[in-house]
Amino acid sequence: VQLVESGGGLVQAGGSLRLSCAASGRTFSRYAMGWFRQAPGKEREFVATISWSGSNRYYADSLKGRFTISRDNAKNTVYLQMNSLKPEDTAVYYCAARGRSNGSWLEQDYDYWGQGTQVTVSS
Repeated sequence: VQLVESGGGLVQAGGSLRLSCAASGRTFSRYAMGWFRQAPGKEREFVATISWSGSNRYYADSLKGRFTISRDNAKNTVYLQMNSLKPEDTAVYYCAARGRSNGSWLEQDYDYWGQGTQVTVSS
């Protein structure tokens, strides 16, 4: 599976962005998907995950209510809608694919990774 993220950029605090992750190479609907992020000088951390059907979604506790993960299996794409952005959301955002029905908050559970897209939130 090849994963390509897009939609990152520079936004002011309080603004919104929608990240996209386009998948190719295998049957997208057979993969749970996840979003992770890595801020400068910090380890990569879990953001959100969605099951292959889209029926189960989980978020990092600190992000609940601001971020929404979704997927469109017909378009082989997973999305991350980010609202009320804060400077501390500044990071490189990665999508990942897991060959299981349900996602995971653990990096090592994912089989494929995208190259990342930069999100910068100015104060």
